[in-house]
Amino acid sequence: MVSRCVFAPMLRRFCALGIVLVGVSGPALGAIIVYETPAGSAFSGESVWARATFTTAVNQVTIVLENLQADQKSVGQCLSGLRFILSTGQSSGALSSSNGVERTVATNGTYSDGGTVSVGWQMSVTGEEFFLTLLGTSMSPKHTILGPPNASDVYARANNSINGSSHNPFLGESAAFVLSVPGVTAGSGISSVTFCFNTSPGSEIYVPEPAALSLLGLGGACLVFRRRRRQS
Repeated sequence: MVSRCVFAPMLRRFCALGIVLVGVSGPALGAIIVYETPAGSAFSGESVWARATFTTAVNQVTIVLENLQADQKSVGQCLSGLRFILSTGQSSGALSSSNGVERTVATNGTYSDGGTVSVGWQMSVTGEEFFLTLLGTSMSPKHTILGPPNASDVYARANNSINGSSHNPFLGESAAFVLSVPGVTAGSGISSVTFCFNTSPGSEIYVPEPAALSLLGLGGACLVFRRRRRQS
């Protein structure tokens, strides 16, 4: 789990309170780890806000990547990649599947959603760093992840890099990825998360710590902790 040494006292408290998922074995239980861009993050003077939710299970990592920045001005605020490292040291894997909903923004800021499609991103591993990216694929510059519209359900601030541009269709607000990674377990943590923006390399924001560790993840940690105590 993420920062298991730091969270150990808290995990003991949750275990003492009985916060576990009864009837689910440790290896089958997925840990959910959430990262968000730090408050005040920006690119080229425009705010960016993104979240990555990782679920680790046996030989599998599932990622939901979200753009939370509403009413974007430019494509520079769109998500185009994600970097991360697994705490259990895996250095190989494959992108098994992906999906997202296509979104096309018109010149007046209105939009229409299409069907659910494979996102067309690719994954590579360098050393122990996993890298999901749109850049360098045949789909680019389409299929970056666009944030939600404003409260009136339009992209009122969008400039011509978004409305009616060649970057259409985008992926509307989120995309999901399933990675096949041999050796991953429910106890595998995530670190060195970096969000990538824009349609050119170098627009990256590093996130040093997870924003949250879900109850499901804590339950998994409790099961692991209990098992280790029995063996000691």
